[in-house]
Amino acid sequence: MNLSENWTVDDRCTNCDVARQLAPDLIREHARKSELIRQPRDEAEQRQLLAAAHACPTRSIRPGTGRLDPATDPFPLALDEHGDVLLLGHNSRQTAGANSYLCRRPTGWVMIDTPRYSEALAARYEALGPVTDVLLTHRDHAAHGRQYADRLGARLRIHEGDLAAAPDADDVLRGTDPVEISPGLVAHPFPGHTVGSVLYVADRRYCFSGDSLYWSRTNQDIEVQEAVTWYSIEEQSASLDRSLDALRFEWLLPGHGDKQRMPAEEAERRLRALAVRVRALRTEPVDFAAVRW
Repeated sequence: MNLSENWTVDDRCTNCDVARQLAPDLIREHARKSELIRQPRDEAEQRQLLAAAHACPTRSIRPGTGRLDPATDPFPLALDEHGDVLLLGHNSRQTAGANSYLCRRPTGWVMIDTPRYSEALAARYEALGPVTDVLLTHRDHAAHGRQYADRLGARLRIHEGDLAAAPDADDVLRGTDPVEISPGLVAHPFPGHTVGSVLYVADRRYCFSGDSLYWSRTNQDIEVQEAVTWYSIEEQSASLDRSLDALRFEWLLPGHGDKQRMPAEEAERRLRALAVRVRALRTEPVDFAAVRW
């Protein structure tokens, strides 16, 4: 790797936070944009910047050569030693730069939310094995769901509350009760961020939380995006209270905000403390500047 490359972040950045998740020691937030702190000092830091660059939805992170070498693309990227969850990168502007994932199941893979669509990426996922389902956490992340489902021969799923974003979905979740959609994979309807927000929990280990829950680097805790609530923070509080006895996980894997691994007992303790905090919140106008990344 060429460590002499003069990396930059240009002004197309939309402050989606993905770069800071992948290269936290090299990129920070400044004036509601991502800003490069310094150049990478070793190959490990170079790999962090390459991951951030290939994930960036606006292609704002550039090496001095101006072009990214496709051979340096690290995605899909395994998140732990099991290799059962892959971070897909290639975040899409049409989903506000949201993260997406593949999760291994006994019958194949399920995709949770989607990266930007391209034939090359679809072929890459197809090569991993069958993708049986595309699971949408809510309306904001639905942009490429039908394309990926059709290309991969998968079934597209969304909650009825957000059905307008994917009216041709193959499976529709209804109500607020948890639903086991396949062995070990449970959908937890979680209205609040949107009417049809859903958490998907696999094997009581991986919680794909969309924009309902995330790990805040600022607070070092599980948080809700109360500053960006399109439906009702009071309903999100009710969803959290209703789910406390049913939710168990070790990995929190959001669409926006940081990922975090922790013991299941710690996650439960943090969720119960969060539920107390959220009960005191009231819905306010959306304010992206108030998000506590």
